[in-house]
Amino acid sequence: MRFPRVKAEHRPFRTMDGTVRIGGEIYGLAAEIDDPGGWVWAALCLLDGRRGPQEVAARLVLMFPGLGAAEARGVVDDLLASGYLEEAAAAPPPRGLTARELDRYSRNQAFFRGVDLVPGHSAWETQLALKQARVVVVGLGGTGSHAAWSLAAIGVGRLHCVDPDLVELSNLNRQLLYSEADVGRPKAALAQARLSRINSDIVVTSARHRVTCEADLRSLVRGYDALALCADEPRGEGIRVWASRACAAAGVPWAGGGYNGPLVTVGVFDPPNGACYECVAAAEQTRRAEGGVPDLGGGPGVTGASAGISGHLVAQAIISLVTGVPEVPPGYVHGVNLLSPDHHVYARHPARPGCATCFGP
Repeated sequence: MRFPRVKAEHRPFRTMDGTVRIGGEIYGLAAEIDDPGGWVWAALCLLDGRRGPQEVAARLVLMFPGLGAAEARGVVDDLLASGYLEEAAAAPPPRGLTARELDRYSRNQAFFRGVDLVPGHSAWETQLALKQARVVVVGLGGTGSHAAWSLAAIGVGRLHCVDPDLVELSNLNRQLLYSEADVGRPKAALAQARLSRINSDIVVTSARHRVTCEADLRSLVRGYDALALCADEPRGEGIRVWASRACAAAGVPWAGGGYNGPLVTVGVFDPPNGACYECVAAAEQTRRAEGGVPDLGGGPGVTGASAGISGHLVAQAIISLVTGVPEVPPGYVHGVNLLSPDHHVYARHPARPGCATCFGP
């Protein structure tokens, strides 16, 4: 029998006007429920892991004589479907994760437990999805080195690292995978070696390769579940347009980001589940008085902090794309200005009618 309870992270409370708020504010997943009769609050109090759904519904009918049995069960069913509840007896981890991995990723599990609102879904299933994921990282500079580190540390099962360059002394203020002894050596091979030492439970491969056209990206993403685009060359919009079209043709979602001085941004795309990069860029160009497209980085000014934030934003987007947790619909650009906390970047637009990338030829 099921004995559901509210997750500790989403402990509910009731306001003075009777509104019930559930879903801890720290997770940004809170919901407000109008509860003039007090039924929802009573149900949440009864859902403490000691009663099954039928017993909770039956008690609601006794507590509120005007509440019918069907209505009571509806209140309980809606709460069960909300994703804010869990079973009192934790489900065993799914097969496919070793004891070592359960220990290594225990903090991941705690994070996913709070942000996963899929009813009946175990946080360990999210970790298993990461283990089964295949991600290619193109560009291993400031953004890419941090993104690759984060994806390796969280347990992405197969990680392919691509970069054409050699380590330069000026890279070391922000590119955490390299040291002074690495100056003059290829980034891709160094990244593979370092990431393999960070997490020997995953498979890391690399290629010293420069992307020069859309066909290059089509070849790189083939067989992968997501692309982390962290390269800023060739300069301009070319490589992002190539990624947009190549990933759409292959059915591969992608996230790309970077920095431009204190402005740190990330874009997340997976048409037809949201507008493609070109549609979002075109809409922003029309909307902005000065023209221009959403800034996904490429400026020379950068610190270790701004590079790290951009890389981790990309990594978090990739995690969401390959696991669905947390579920954030793609087709947007967002970011922050590290010197102006009130300067928040957010751009989401519908696909343009007839867009071949979003709707096919």
